[in-house]
Amino acid sequence: MQEEVENRTVNLAISTTKLTARSIVRLGLKGIAYIKRKSQEAAMKNEKPTGKQTIQELIGQNQGVTNIDISKTDLKGFEKYARKYGVDYAITKDKSVLPPKYLVFFKARDADAMTAAFNDYSAEILAKNNRPSVLKTLHKLIDAVRDIPAKVVSRDKQREQSR
Repeated sequence: MQEEVENRTVNLAISTTKLTARSIVRLGLKGIAYIKRKSQEAAMKNEKPTGKQTIQELIGQNQGVTNIDISKTDLKGFEKYARKYGVDYAITKDKSVLPPKYLVFFKARDADAMTAAFNDYSAEILAKNNRPSVLKTLHKLIDAVRDIPAKVVSRDKQREQSR
C-alpha cells in the first residue's frame, strides 16, 4: 500500500528569491509535463515493437520466425511492402562469406500477410527487370537524329551602300 501511494505522489520543489503567482503557475505546468512524460514512457514499455527491429526483439515475442537469404536485392524496396502488410522483420548481415549475405527474419500475424508482401515485392522486381532501358532508347533516338540530313542554311549577307 505504501509503495502504491509513493508511486502516485509527486514532490515539487522551487527555488526562488520572490514567490509570485507566475512562478507557482510555472511550477504547476512543469509538474504536469513531468507526469505526462512519465505516463508516456510507461505506455511505451508496454507496447510491442512493430516493423523493423532487432533479432532479439523479434524472437522475444514468442511467435514463429522464418528467414530468407537475400543477397542482391533492394532491401529498402522490401521495407515498403513489409510496413504495408504489417510484417515484423529483422535484417542481419552474414560477414563470414564473401560477398556478404543478408538474412531477413520475418514474423507476421498470419501467413497470408507474409505471402502477400512477398508477392507484391517480387512483382515489383519483375516489373523493374522487364522495363525498357531509357538510356538505350535515348541513344537510338540520338543515332536516328544524326542520320537525318541537315538543312543547308546560307547566311551570306550583302551590304550595299545606296545614295
